[in-house]
Formats: sequence, C-alpha cells, structure tokens
Amino acid sequence: MTARFLEHVLPGAGDKVFAFSTTRHGGCGSGAYATLNCTPYVGDDPATVERNLDLLLGSFPQRPRQLLMPQQTHGIGLAHVDEAFLALPSDMRHGLLQGIDALVTGVPGVCVAVSTADCIPVLLADVTHGAVAAVHAGWRGTLAGVVPHTLQAMTRLYGTRPAEDLAACIGPGISAAAFEVGQEVADLFAGAGFPMADIAYTDASTGKPHIDLPAANRLQLLGSGLPPERICISGLCTYTRCDDFFSARRLGIKSGRMLSGIMWR
Repeated sequence: MTARFLEHVLPGAGDKVFAFSTTRHGGCGSGAYATLNCTPYVGDDPATVERNLDLLLGSFPQRPRQLLMPQQTHGIGLAHVDEAFLALPSDMRHGLLQGIDALVTGVPGVCVAVSTADCIPVLLADVTHGAVAAVHAGWRGTLAGVVPHTLQAMTRLYGTRPAEDLAACIGPGISAAAFEVGQEVADLFAGAGFPMADIAYTDASTGKPHIDLPAANRLQLLGSGLPPERICISGLCTYTRCDDFFSARRLGIKSGRMLSGIMWR
C-alpha cells in the first residue's frame, strides 16, 4: 500500500524544499475517515492514524527527521520549531502545539504540517535563509491575517525578506463557487478592508455571497511583498473533489483531514 499525495513545486525553491498535500487514496480507514487521515484530533481510531502516518512518511522521497502538526483553532497562534523545541520532552512539545495555526522552522529534515478539510493550507519557503512554514488559513484565520502574521514572524526569526527570499504555495481548499457564506461573514471581510470585487461575488440565483479564500490569501501574500510569480495556487477544490480530498462541508466535522506540509531537505 502506497500513500498518495500531491507534491508541490514552490517557484524559485527548486529542490531545496519538499512540500506536499495528502489525498484520500492509499491509506487505511473507513467511512468519513477513508482513507489516509493522518490527523489525530478528529476522532479517528488512533491506531489507524498512526498506520496512515507511517505509510505517508514511507512514501516520501526523504523520510523526515520528525513531522509536527498542531491542534488548530482557526486563529493566528504560531509555534517556532527550533532545536530547543525539539529537545523538549514529548508532552511539553505536545502542549506547545495546542491552539496553534502556523508552524515555522529552520531545522533541515523537520517537516511542519497543518490539517485541512476545506480550509486553505499555505506553505512558505525562505530560499535564502533555509526557513519554511505551514499555515492553516480558514476564513477566520484569513480574516485575522494568519499568513501576514507568519511572514512577520519569519522576518523576525530569520531575517526573511518576502520580496527577495520567499516562495509560496496555496494548496487544495474550498473554491469560491463552493464557499457560500452568510452576509455577516461577507461584511466582516469588507470591514477588514478586503477588496470584495476581487475576492467575493453574489450568486444571482440564490442571492448568497461567496468568498474566494485562495484569492484572499494570495492578496495577503502580495500585500506582504511577494512577487506574483513566486506564488503558486493548486486550484483544486476540496468540496467538489471530495472523493480525492477530505471536505468537512461534504463529509461532516467528524471526518478525516488532509495534511499539507513542508520541509527543508
């Protein structure tokens, strides 16, 4: 059995980094967790999750020294994974990963990852200073600026210059066509200063607003200084392709999650 994942190529990063998003193929599990759920926080059988993680890591071109994922809260909490963090006892590391939506590391061979099932995974690489980040950007995190917050942390920790050093990938997530929201959510984005003509529209048949989360995160990357040619977007919708990717809107909250991660080789 071979775990199947998408390998992302970040513009300008070459083979310095390995970045991926998992699919629903090549793993274990049943029902809404079938297959290849690698996230321990969503009610799946722990033994199945461990088996899937082992299958996934064994399918990588280079097995990571360690793979770390946080328990997310749709906020802007960030954890810095350095050698001091890795030297902590496992229970302390676990505690520091609670309530976190972005992980940053400059340790080669350490894979940082986030779990999504319609939310947007954003993977970042500083190709000059050897730092990478994985960001979970749902609508609340996007609204709160989790991606710009992560870029600011990378600048503080590693001296990252977004315009010169960074490459980014926006992985599979829910598309604008599938992401219908209430007017109150659209009003929050408008109130936060997002250019609504670029990230939203109203469906003529339903009168309901739709938000384009990949576009909103791309605009935040551009606003932070990344050149457009250094940003890749998968363009894959988890909702419409729920046979290939987990979608909480299609499968329910008690379902599997895809894992998107990145590491410096």
